[in-house]
Amino acid sequence: MEVIEILGYQRANLGKVNAKQLRIGAHVPGVLYGGAEQVYFYVPMVLLRNLIYTDKAYFVDLNIEGAIFRAVLQEIQFHPVSEMILHIDFLQIFDHKKIKMEIPTTFIGQPVGVAKGGVLSKKQRKLWIHAYPKDMPSVIPVEVADLDLGQIRRVHQLSIQNYTILALPTTPVASIEIPRALRSTASKEEKKGKK
Repeated sequence: MEVIEILGYQRANLGKVNAKQLRIGAHVPGVLYGGAEQVYFYVPMVLLRNLIYTDKAYFVDLNIEGAIFRAVLQEIQFHPVSEMILHIDFLQIFDHKKIKMEIPTTFIGQPVGVAKGGVLSKKQRKLWIHAYPKDMPSVIPVEVADLDLGQIRRVHQLSIQNYTILALPTTPVASIEIPRALRSTASKEEKKGKK
């Protein structure tokens, strides 16, 4: 998995007043969990753009005043109206401990059903994965080239290597929807064939 480095700074003062001042200065307060002790820090908001607004998952090298922690994004809080980032939580990861991460799905191939007029529908944009950090993928590949009209690709049909998908095996991931116009044309042809 790819790694993004983010520069952070120790927070001297904790509390709502300090957090509000940081946000006014275009910084995001955050916490790093999972290590020997919690680390309170803040980062410039602009540095989080490539981590949050992307179609891939990343590990983060969190550089807090020279101390580097390998981590994953655990939780992010947005303002309900302005969508400004209010707070961010990271989980420190270690090679010998399995972690859970939400990983985006990506489609591979051009479905047969789309060539016949169907519409490819993404049922699961992300899936939760459980694995050691070395086995964690950036994206989950979903092979869709063989999908025909009305067919569905489910979790149990995905090729998985060294990780576990934390979803029911029957969970749909992708499908080829049959448009209404195509359905009505097919039913008219079926009625003609019966006459």
